[in-house]
Amino acid sequence: MQKTTITPAFARDIIDELKKVTWPSRKETVRLTTIVIAISLIIGFYIGIIDVLLAKGLEMVTKFR
Repeated sequence: MQKTTITPAFARDIIDELKKVTWPSRKETVRLTTIVIAISLIIGFYIGIIDVLLAKGLEMVTKFR
């Protein structure tokens, strides 16, 4: 197994690259986080409905046997 070491030059390069990153504003971060949570809830609700319908369908199929 190869040992990984972080040299001072490598750490400095990481910091230099992070300074070049365009970070989103707080307002944009909150807006995008809200969108992600909303979409996740919608998809979760949709999958939940499908799950209940399939469970009921399977229950009906197994009752007839």
